[in-house]
Order: sequence, then structure tokens, then C-alpha cells
Amino acid sequence: MLYKREILANILAHCDKKEIILLTGARQTGKTTLLRQIEVEIREKRPAFFLNLENLEFVKLLNDSPENLFKIFPLNKGSIKRQCVLVDEIQYLKNPTNFLKYIYDEYADHIQLIVSGSSAFYIDKKFKDSLAGRKKIFYIYPLSLRDFLIFKERSDILPYIPKVFSLNNFLLLETLPHVFNRDLETLVEELMIYGGYPRAVLSEGAEEKKAVLEEIATAYIKKDILEADIKGSEKYYDLFKLLSAQIGGQINTNELANTLDMSRPTISHYLYIMQKSFHFALVRPFSRNHRKEIGKMPKGYFYDAGLRNYFINNFNPLASRQDPGQVLENFVFKQLIDKLHLDDIKYWRTVAGDEVDFVIKEEAAFEVKYRSTGFAQNKYDAFVKRYPRIPLHPVSHLIADDDNKRTWHAWMI
Repeated sequence: MLYKREILANILAHCDKKEIILLTGARQTGKTTLLRQIEVEIREKRPAFFLNLENLEFVKLLNDSPENLFKIFPLNKGSIKRQCVLVDEIQYLKNPTNFLKYIYDEYADHIQLIVSGSSAFYIDKKFKDSLAGRKKIFYIYPLSLRDFLIFKERSDILPYIPKVFSLNNFLLLETLPHVFNRDLETLVEELMIYGGYPRAVLSEGAEEKKAVLEEIATAYIKKDILEADIKGSEKYYDLFKLLSAQIGGQINTNELANTLDMSRPTISHYLYIMQKSFHFALVRPFSRNHRKEIGKMPKGYFYDAGLRNYFINNFNPLASRQDPGQVLENFVFKQLIDKLHLDDIKYWRTVAGDEVDFVIKEEAAFEVKYRSTGFAQNKYDAFVKRYPRIPLHPVSHLIADDDNKRTWHAWMI
């Protein structure tokens, strides 16, 4: 069964506009499936053709000349309806920019281009022109919580999960019926442990999910390594493992270089590739007073919890883990990045050690603790005093009720 992710409707809403639509993200996040679903939807209204550039014959033709596209598909200039050409793995062309720009400039009235590209860092190096004014980019991440519920066929819970970020609905699901509490807890924990890669989500049982994640971590990340022309693949994986163990910690390239016996420029290059391939994200510090606040080193998070847990070799339930706070903090980051741009997400820390995990567009701040008993108001007085107009919200997974029992706290959406 093909499940329709919510971003599909957003993409289709742009398909009538005169612009190139680019889907990008990590490998195995479902871009090809989305292209196929778009093809089906568009064909109900106008002609659509699918082109997979893993076919080397097609790559050779288009590398020779963009006009060779019409040796693969016919061009009907007499039609009042624009044809749609969907191109999978656009980065395999020698000059993707030239191809897209040429087809757009010469045939925009007749052809709608919808393309996907996996390794964003690879596209970034090859895109000599920004294609400004010609493209709309959609980032395809591992499944969001709402998409996860769609794949789990839990449409009964879906109406209670907000679609967009709002300060009014991010923390509490007050309208969620109590009958769903335990189910949502179980589902969210699965997402925290095994992540949101579609194949992993649809796999049956823990061992099958682990096997899928191992394949992604070895076979598909290896493709990123090859395309980035990285020689020391073992060191690249070592860096992945080191970063996996320090979720939410500040990323000090000097320390990483010393630990792995690598040069600082190499560490920086590897981090760049990890970011551009949408495996690892750097959250920058929020600061107005650089003398008292740390305004340089970023904090690091994974786009997929399952991949992170693979690299530390820990798929244990939250209750038996040593790092439930890190798991939760990374999960909060994923909820934020599914609804916001990375530049909207910051963290705050002072040279004295005061810290708040997330500051969102200078409109709200969130401090994450696995247990609600971990919060101490006086630890955040410095932030509240300095930024009284930014409300600070505690975020926890387990809270203590009147009987001092731990219960599910649906804060996270």
C-alpha cells in the first residue's frame, strides 16, 4: 500500500505554477515514491512522463544536450496543457543547473519540471547557478509524527496532532481523548527508537527494522561518501559514532579532531557533508550579548533517531536507557524541524553555564528534560531575566502526578 504523506498536497499545490519543483533530502526518505504519486495525480489532468536517471543511457543523452530530452519524450507544443516531466536523481547529470535552466528558459510554457536529488551537498557543488526565481525546493525528511501515524494507519489519532508549529499547541494536547494516551505513547516511543525512514517504519519487528537501518547506514551513506570523494570512510563513520553519543552537546571541531586524530579542516568538511546529505543538523546559538553569551559553537542533532541509535548500537526502550534525555531532546528537534526552517531554531547558553535547549524565532523557548522532576526554576532565572518577552516552557516525557506516579505527558507536537 502506498501511503500519502502530507507534503504531497503541498507539492501538488505548486504544480500549476511556472517554476521548477525540486525535492531533496537524504536517501531512502521516499522521494521516488513521492514523484510516482505526483505523476499519478498529474496524469489525471495533463500528460506526465517519468525519467529515472539511474538509467545511464538517459544520463548520456542529457549530458550531450538538454534537447535530447525530446528524444526520450515527445514535445507537443500545440497542446494548451503543459506536459510534466518528472526526473529522479537529477544529480547524476554532469551539469544539472544547465539542464534545468535551459529547459525552463526555452520550454517553461510547455513543460513543468519536477525533479528529485538525493545528496544535497552533491547538487550544491554542481549547481553553478542559483536558479533564482525558477525553482521551489521541498525538503523530504524521514517521516514526521503525523506521517508516521498515517503509515501506522492511525487516522483516529491524527486529528489531534497539529499540522503546523504554534505556541498554543506545541506543548499540550489537551483535546486528546484519554483512550489514545497509551497508544500514542507506544507509537511515539517506536518513532524515538527506530526513527522515521519509511522502510523501517513499515518493517515488521525489531530485527527487521534494525536490518533496514543497517542497510541505510552502510550502503546508502556509503554512496554519499563516494559521491563526496571521501577517502577515509572509516574516519567518517567514526565521526558519526562520536556525534551520536553527544546529542544536544556543543560541537567543538578542535576536540573532535583531537579525539579522532584528524585535522580540523577535515572534521569541518565531514560535518558539511553530513549536513548537506541531511543526516546531521547544527543548531546555532541565540545571542544578543556576545560578551556574556556563547555565540559561536553549534549544537548537533540527527534528522533520524533510528540512524542515531544504530551508530551507538542501542535500540533499548526509553525506560532502560542511560540517555533518555538525549533521545527526547533529539525528538523535540525533529518535531521542530518538521514545521520550521533550521534557521528559526536556536539554543542559548552563557559562559557561566546557563542554558536553554531551544529558542524559536525569539518567540518561545523550550527546555527539555526526560522527567519533570529535572526542572529547577532557578536554573533558568538568567534567561527569564534577560529575555522576559520570550516565554520559557519546560518539556518533559514523564511527569509526576499527585500520587507521584509517572504518566504520559503529551507535550511534543
